Amino acid sequence: MTAAHPQIVGSDASDLTHLTQQFVHTAPAIYDTVVTHVRTAPLRNTFSYKSYSWYVDLDALPRLPRYARALARFDARDHFDGTAPTIRAGIDRVLAARGIEDVERVTMLASPRVLGYVFNPLSVYWCHRADGSLACVVAEVHNTYGERHAYVVGTDDRGRAEVDKAFYVSPFYEVEGRYTMSLPEPGDLLEQVITLHREGEPPFVASVRGHASPATVGSLARSVLRCPGASVGVALKIRLQGVRLWLRRLPVATRPPLDPQEGVTR
Repeated sequence: MTAAHPQIVGSDASDLTHLTQQFVHTAPAIYDTVVTHVRTAPLRNTFSYKSYSWYVDLDALPRLPRYARALARFDARDHFDGTAPTIRAGIDRVLAARGIEDVERVTMLASPRVLGYVFNPLSVYWCHRADGSLACVVAEVHNTYGERHAYVVGTDDRGRAEVDKAFYVSPFYEVEGRYTMSLPEPGDLLEQVITLHREGEPPFVASVRGHASPATVGSLARSVLRCPGASVGVALKIRLQGVRLWLRRLPVATRPPLDPQEGVTR
């Protein structure tokens, strides 16, 4: 994997050609996605919505022209405990708390702030050593109660890992069970799948699938038009889906106190 460098994101043809040649294996890129949740018990329900995410190098965040900056801003307060000066400094704190200090480069797949608002159900970070090998993957989960949790996992050569559930996300599931995660690094196609396994129950499956475009103002504009409202719309759809499930009498699980995590808990 080649090292990323700062990109000035523009809309002219030369920028488009240059980025098209690189975006399959390097950042930045924009992914138009479809997010799907499937549960089969105690009632059957499938929920999908359109979204989009940026794939970026935390040491070389894209620079948008001034007129477009309100459509994509990467802010450290939106990740981990929100107090680090940069997102990269924030993840370094999380890794250091777990004894992981040999990380040279970190790429992130996440939603940016759009018109001053962001909601990231899942942000994924791929943490590379100086030789390019993968030290770990961090899956940072945000719930609709303003809480955050980071799962730091080692993945196999297909991007798969397992970890115990340790964070309250859906109001219809207790904090119990085990996740299998499929989080391969993005290429021209993106496919992430997280499956919750609970004893005696069918699995709950959440997936994100999409395709990449070069990170230009034109691509960003198309993504915004495809998914107007961006994070606000996603947060609203998730809450409305919760209301629908509640009206269908799906039992609600009590939310426990947040288990503190060094470098993450707000």
